[in-house]
Amino acid sequence: MPNVLRAIGLMSGTSADGIDAALIQTDGEEIYLRGSHLTEPYVEAMRTRIHAAMRGEGDILMLEQELTLLHAEIVRKLLIKAQLKPIDVTVIGFHGQTLFHRPEIGITHQIGNGALLAEKTGINVVTDFRRRDVAAGGEGAPLIPLFHAALGRELELPLAVVNIGGIANVTWVGRSEHNVRSLLSHDILAFDTGPGNVLLDEWVRRHTGQPYDEDGKLALAGKIHRDIVAGYLGDAYFRKIPPKSLDRHAFSLRPVEGLSLEDGAATLAQVTAETIATASTHFPAPVNRWLVSGGGRRNPAVMTALAECILGEPMRLSRSEAIAPPSFLTRHAGGIVEPVEAVGWEGDVMEAQGFAFLAVRAMRQLPLSLPTTTGVNRPVTGGAFYPA
Repeated sequence: MPNVLRAIGLMSGTSADGIDAALIQTDGEEIYLRGSHLTEPYVEAMRTRIHAAMRGEGDILMLEQELTLLHAEIVRKLLIKAQLKPIDVTVIGFHGQTLFHRPEIGITHQIGNGALLAEKTGINVVTDFRRRDVAAGGEGAPLIPLFHAALGRELELPLAVVNIGGIANVTWVGRSEHNVRSLLSHDILAFDTGPGNVLLDEWVRRHTGQPYDEDGKLALAGKIHRDIVAGYLGDAYFRKIPPKSLDRHAFSLRPVEGLSLEDGAATLAQVTAETIATASTHFPAPVNRWLVSGGGRRNPAVMTALAECILGEPMRLSRSEAIAPPSFLTRHAGGIVEPVEAVGWEGDVMEAQGFAFLAVRAMRQLPLSLPTTTGVNRPVTGGAFYPA
């Protein structure tokens, strides 16, 4: 396997809850090994500074410097965990931290100093993944669909892979009959479905000071206000034909203001679930399975609501059932709804793994996005390369 490279992926998502790091071995087409991984949560002060920077506040250049050094430190820890040296790794895929995403005006902004990371780690770095896509007419997001297709190529297709981060997104993967070695032979459609954890997290943070609704306790104790859910779903975004993407500030908490803490949490969890389920109206064909990654899969209220929306059956999941395959989720016309652990994937670090995969594709000048994943005008590569 002469073209197989070892790569590290680094991801800090729109929830700004921490840094995920993961090792994989890939040739940019197939995944040969998913290796060690770890997650470092941000301290509350850093999380607060990132959220302020998203509003255009604070010293963004100093924040970029500190964030990059934190990413260098997690690389050091990952190498120790994997018993590797920098020379054993070909490239780091460094996503950075998104502060602003408005592709409709041609702007997407991620901070992260690729040159500094290369110097501090002694490893080649690919960063700035999104701007080339936006420059070529794309949405700049989501960028992980080709990784989803690479992972799912041995599963029964069509397949939907959902990531519930700050913003939720979905990848629909079918299969073409021609040239199955190339990912471009797959039928792939991807887009942001709507708010993932961003509204629920902000609601809980505002009212309790906690970063999220742990174990879905608040949402499970509340009443869903269906009229408010319908108001969110009435937004024109959900009628827009994909590909399409969202900034984390695209939706606000105004509709739930005045609700109790628990009712607001329950209502927002339902919004997340229904907007994901509604995405199926855009699929070229029904799916056999929905696989869910990201922090949202750990919230039983969200997973319960998603299963109900897709399967059409009332049910209630515990936290353990939310992150492990529930035994009662059987095949239905809408497909199976399961966390990605059901097929042996690592749901907490899939985006980090994905950017390791994209870094290798960038080094090989392979496309990172397609007209059906971001709306780009042609398959385009991307990324900025900083040699060690």
